Amino acid sequence: MRYSQLFGKPVKEDQGGSEMRSHQLLLKGGFIAESVAGRYFYLPLGWRVHEKIKAVVKKHMDAAGAQEMITPTLHPLELWEETNRTSTTGFELMQVTDRRGGEFALGGTAEEMMVDVVRKRQVSYKELPFNIYQFSTKFRDEARARGGLLRVREFVMKDAYSFDRNEADFESTYNQMADTYTNIFADLGLETKKVEADGGYIGGDYCHEYQVETPIGEGTFFETPDGSYCAHEDVAEFILEDMNPDEEIKDKITAKLPIEVCTMEDLQAHFKMPKWRFLKNVVYRNITTDTFVIATIRGDLDVNKTKLERVLNLTGQLESATEEDLKRMGTKPGYVHAWGHDAYYIGDLSLKTVRNFYGGEKTDTTDPQNVNYGRDWKCDQLADIAVAYDGATAPNGQKLVEKIGVEVGNIFQLGTHYTDKMKNATYVDESGKGVPYYMGCYGIGLGRTMATIAELYNDEHGLKWPDNIAPFQVYLAPIGKNPEVYTKADALYQELLAAGVEVLYDDRQDKKSTPGQKFGNHELLGIPYRIVLSEKLGDQVEVVARADGEKKEMSVTEAKALVTTA
Repeated sequence: MRYSQLFGKPVKEDQGGSEMRSHQLLLKGGFIAESVAGRYFYLPLGWRVHEKIKAVVKKHMDAAGAQEMITPTLHPLELWEETNRTSTTGFELMQVTDRRGGEFALGGTAEEMMVDVVRKRQVSYKELPFNIYQFSTKFRDEARARGGLLRVREFVMKDAYSFDRNEADFESTYNQMADTYTNIFADLGLETKKVEADGGYIGGDYCHEYQVETPIGEGTFFETPDGSYCAHEDVAEFILEDMNPDEEIKDKITAKLPIEVCTMEDLQAHFKMPKWRFLKNVVYRNITTDTFVIATIRGDLDVNKTKLERVLNLTGQLESATEEDLKRMGTKPGYVHAWGHDAYYIGDLSLKTVRNFYGGEKTDTTDPQNVNYGRDWKCDQLADIAVAYDGATAPNGQKLVEKIGVEVGNIFQLGTHYTDKMKNATYVDESGKGVPYYMGCYGIGLGRTMATIAELYNDEHGLKWPDNIAPFQVYLAPIGKNPEVYTKADALYQELLAAGVEVLYDDRQDKKSTPGQKFGNHELLGIPYRIVLSEKLGDQVEVVARADGEKKEMSVTEAKALVTTA
């Protein structure tokens, strides 16, 4: 490609949007351009990188025996109704109606579609297992698109779906895909951690995310020092220790307090007590039933909304109560009671770790003291609904270390979650009986992966793409005004192309195209090698490696050999 003909050339100015270093470099380098919030153009340079990432993913999926196919973009809404996911997906479905009145969802994920295509065939147990996958555009009407390519409303995803006979057979499939994912990301230059996670709207009993540890990450996970336990904050477990087991259980009393003492901080300061001595109540509204859930927890802990929704089987259906909601309940912020409201009460297990709590039924001038769970009140349900924290004790006895990362892929056990709900989603077993398929699914967002690589592979000058996904392998940069230099560059360009080397040839000869501009472009674009020709170099060329900045003068023949075998 000649630079003079390149569409989407680099720009000097910051382009706004996300403050992430990677996102700014992708915009300035001419890899992507924003259309509207959450939707991006991949310009020619960016699409070359995107498709090379896709090729790496495809290579490993094919090697694992998976078979590529494609589903329609529009999913019949009736399929989503079969599984009751039209309003409980965790993201808003984007829907359209065609001229015949048919209702469709723009594909946000494809479990129903894949089950539908499989159930329409008479599959025998002898044909199992199999794994089918696609690269397709996904649509999610995210409330807040942020973080550049990390959270968007439209993106290309590789999603795969395995079909097995039973749980025992599926274990082998799941482990194979886990290893495949580790290898895919390693091939892309990403060190990932396999993290226990929550399946959310996908369903199933367990799943894992592949997290790349980085400060710009949007997700929090916890790991023990030896790596034997690694879990996302939405599922991370920790041991709750008794806070004051030797303290005598006291009679419940009503304590007086000034009217201005209202918040947790006020109460701590007034009574000179640590946070764990207090009860904390967090109110949620069920958007499906317009009813309320009150989560009660020890004061030094926080409620994990994902854990709460999973325990109550209300994924995607709870939202934080507003002041207007509290008013409807007959209360206000700071005055929510741990019992007595018209709500479903769920308590965290930490309620059983403290003797003589403070709080639970605040008025303007009083609040109970020496409140004990089981004796003075009970919730409708007790469960683990707390957020883990750095330094907590993991189930294996080690201390949890809090880490931040970007999720680049995920794998899910689905079991018969979909095939039980969708009619005739069965294979024929040895006796001729129809048995529901046992499923798994496996996803990788290509744009998200690209952004993560860009975040890790850059310096103060620009990007530093790994060789196998760089948009070009060589940035050919003749400099100076001598026409003979450009004649030599033209010839070298053709020779490199003939040898199968991908070259971006900066063929500009105008006054504004200084050596500094050409070299700066190369560093911004992150192309592995720069070959410089100049009058001063004579028959030699200068080869600069973008990865470490090493410069070497060599013959044209040596340069060709170097970049051809790289």
